[in-house]
Amino acid sequence: MTEKAVDTLTKAEAQEELARLADYLSRANTAYHAEDAPEISDADYDAAKQRNAAIEAQFPDLKRADSPSDQVGAAPAEGFSKITHVVRMMSLANAFDDEDITEFDDRVRSYLNLGPDAPLAFTAEPKIDGLSLSLRYEGGKLVSAATRGDGAVGENVTANALTIDDIPETLTDAPDVLEVRGEVYMSHEDFAALNARQTERGGKTFANPRNAAAGSLRQLDAEITRSRPLRFFAYAWGDLSAPLADTQYDAIQRLQSLGFQTNPLTRLCKSPAEMLDHYRRIEAQRATLGYDIDGVVYKVNDLALQQRLGSRSTTPRWALAHKFPAELAWTHLEAIDIQVGRTGALSPVARLTPVTVGGVVVSNATLHNEDYIAGRDSRGEDIRGGKDIRIGDWVQVYRAGDVIPKVADVDLTKRLDDAQPYEFPTECPECGSPAIREPGDSVRRCTGGVICPAQAVERLKHFVSRAAFDIDGLGAKQVETFYNDGWIKEPADIFTLRDRYGSGLQTLKNREGWGEKSATKLFEAIEDKRIIPLARLLFALGIRHVGESSSALIAAHYGTWDALEQGLVDAAEPGPAREDLTGIDGVGEVMATSLTAAFSNPAERASIDRLIAHLTVQDAQQIAVTDSPVAGKIVVFTGTLEKMTRAEAKAQAERLGAKVSGSVSAKTDLLVAGPGAGSKAKKAAELGIETLDEDGWIALIGA
Repeated sequence: MTEKAVDTLTKAEAQEELARLADYLSRANTAYHAEDAPEISDADYDAAKQRNAAIEAQFPDLKRADSPSDQVGAAPAEGFSKITHVVRMMSLANAFDDEDITEFDDRVRSYLNLGPDAPLAFTAEPKIDGLSLSLRYEGGKLVSAATRGDGAVGENVTANALTIDDIPETLTDAPDVLEVRGEVYMSHEDFAALNARQTERGGKTFANPRNAAAGSLRQLDAEITRSRPLRFFAYAWGDLSAPLADTQYDAIQRLQSLGFQTNPLTRLCKSPAEMLDHYRRIEAQRATLGYDIDGVVYKVNDLALQQRLGSRSTTPRWALAHKFPAELAWTHLEAIDIQVGRTGALSPVARLTPVTVGGVVVSNATLHNEDYIAGRDSRGEDIRGGKDIRIGDWVQVYRAGDVIPKVADVDLTKRLDDAQPYEFPTECPECGSPAIREPGDSVRRCTGGVICPAQAVERLKHFVSRAAFDIDGLGAKQVETFYNDGWIKEPADIFTLRDRYGSGLQTLKNREGWGEKSATKLFEAIEDKRIIPLARLLFALGIRHVGESSSALIAAHYGTWDALEQGLVDAAEPGPAREDLTGIDGVGEVMATSLTAAFSNPAERASIDRLIAHLTVQDAQQIAVTDSPVAGKIVVFTGTLEKMTRAEAKAQAERLGAKVSGSVSAKTDLLVAGPGAGSKAKKAAELGIETLDEDGWIALIGA
């Protein structure tokens, strides 16, 4: 597939690309998982999925609900019954260079409040390029097997898993409940033999071993799976009735003793230097292993530390996937296009003479921003030796993490004599409004707002994305068509579509690509989304800096639409309402300003009000009260904590059902104050709020 580079995308471009990737990967998943007929290569699939995650990292406010990175895997196929994972199957954060590994070690130490000389060991093992599988044993007997699916729910492939020789049907001396997790894969030799047999029989051949393994495991007929040479490496676990061991390494050894195949290249490393040494040893053996790997996975060895570190929304803090280096290629830079995003960001994209990089044809690459084109970084220091990028240049392209196309270098010896430095536009190419760059911002933005068609279309695409309203049948392409035809100009227009076109059905079903059935389904899908959770609604509004996770936090804080609306209006001015808003964990002044500006801008507020008139907004789900001593309480941490970092303390409090705030107010229930506590401790004393030191907090929660 041809991919756009992330750093060259404007916000409008990024949103369009996210929509395209969601559709692309959805179709690929259907072909790959449900129909056993992959339409794209393994490299293309992984590239698209990682690219989606990279775009979301670059533009967090554009994150879609159907993001492949958020979904962790693919939705379960319809041909299988579903199994809900007791412990979510997560994906891994990626690293691409040596510095990332040192930073990983530093992050873990910082989170755990460990000094640089404190012992900290990691396991390092090959990252198998196969299909994730979870095996549940009860009383030593295999009772179910499930694919990762979307991380929460997978496909029931128990009958198929029982045909794989590497998967034992019964275990001896195992915990009463044991979920073993690992990777189903196919060796190079077996893959070649399978394709040869398929060719002899006139059947379809597979693109690569990973697709062959996935397609074979997802056969509705287990006998077909039995005929396929599948293997299984165990490397993790989920639900347990009793611990396997105290460390990751010993737990893997325990799985091996129970009869599972574990990777013989797994090593225990005591420093980033040892991790990198083992990474290079594995990389050197990559071509001769006989099965596909695409990197090395590092995990904190001490399982008690893993538990303390916990997880982010989709990835554990205690693990990291170190991907193999990107491939490089040289090609011609034909043009530089400017794309306008949902928040007005102007993003430069390199249009390239198509070139194959890492098995993927690349014709676009990110150029990040105007500084990157000029050969400067965000601090004004030289990059690429200070070489700027000009149209007509011969440029070196690489795919970061084998995914994101980027321009790495310029060959000045081939630069045309008449090549001119690129002049970044100061006007929006879509609406002609001034494009300004605020102090401290690396991006130039269109000031056109609602009059800019690019911003309007991208905001509508964001509105219907999966993390937002997720209207089935109304994707990015349909939104763009309806906007250009004047059918939809703002979100409220979606909910008046049927009324404004008579029955709506007759008009829509006669359009190209639509029939009576698809038109009816669209209107039904729109009706279904008139009831929307508060967090989804807030995210759907597309307010700059407000992503999916922050929308959930803000919604949980205010609880109802009326309270949120009034709170944001009142927070536009300094005072208790502003302090209440910025006191929400993760909401700083920048995000608070974006929120209050959206609700104070007359045009934007009117658009929101028109939308709300068509909706029933569900109150945010409140934290369930548990037997925890801090469940439902608002807790503030201040000062220096000595036995744990503040990040760990906050995560711990939230796991126990508390709401963590960044500021003290009359609503605060408890202040945890370490050495150096200042104004917050003073204010808490004035308000009569209970205050504990770190030891008191640890005693309270029983840690």
